[in-house]
Amino acid sequence: METGMKAGISVVMNTLNEERNLPLALRSVMPWADEIVVADMHSQDRTAEIARQFGARVCLHEGPGFNYAPREFAVAQANCEWVFVLDADELVPLALSDDLIYIASSASAEVATIPRRNFMMGVPLAATGWGPTQDYQTRFFRKEKIRASSIAHHDFTPVEGARVFRLPYNGRNAIIHFNYLDSAHFIRKLNQYTSIEAMQSMERGRHAGPFKALVLAGREFLVRYFMRGGYRDGWRGLYLSCFMAFYRLATCAKFQELESVGNAQEVEARYREEAEKVISEYQLA
Repeated sequence: METGMKAGISVVMNTLNEERNLPLALRSVMPWADEIVVADMHSQDRTAEIARQFGARVCLHEGPGFNYAPREFAVAQANCEWVFVLDADELVPLALSDDLIYIASSASAEVATIPRRNFMMGVPLAATGWGPTQDYQTRFFRKEKIRASSIAHHDFTPVEGARVFRLPYNGRNAIIHFNYLDSAHFIRKLNQYTSIEAMQSMERGRHAGPFKALVLAGREFLVRYFMRGGYRDGWRGLYLSCFMAFYRLATCAKFQELESVGNAQEVEARYREEAEKVISEYQLA
């Protein structure tokens, strides 16, 4: 990794068992980053080894207690004035790297939101909320001008008064995101993220019920498929809009389960108590 650029930029990545994706992501930032920091949650594969081979500094972290990135910790490890956050399944094209360097050098902004081009089920989406002009990510900023969070899908928020610049999409300057491979992949991730969101909602004292779940699910489908043009993505747009509606239902259902009966281990303990009562009837007979 070459150093000495006028605009100091740290590329920060959160990883957990990303040996398949990581080399491509690192190759897309090595030519222009002043520093690469990989905050790894004790991966069981070759993630940390690969990161070091590419010149990255690896910082180990236990994570927030579940499979979600410790964003605050990762950003705190950066030594440069500017930070760009990249996930292991993403790439930075040349045109975007040029834009990032210009923003940092010109001091025209303190936080930049970046368009993202999402590949799902084999192709890049044009709409459904994942089109490049719809999916803007707060990923480039001065360290002191952002609040980082490990709350699911609330990663980075500009501090009050920060000068924010929305980078116009020109067809070439979006983060490339190799997202879900197929429906099975989407559903696996859906199950993971809905559990995280339900748990975090409990911790923050939020409440959910069946009526709210139906409202959220119906609104999600209408917004994804009609307002955000899911129909333009053909069958993918239809199914993804339905999946996201179910995402809202599943999150609310898991929240209500935690609120009413506890987690799976607590329910299993109740089942075992009930089983013992049933079996004890044989001893009394």
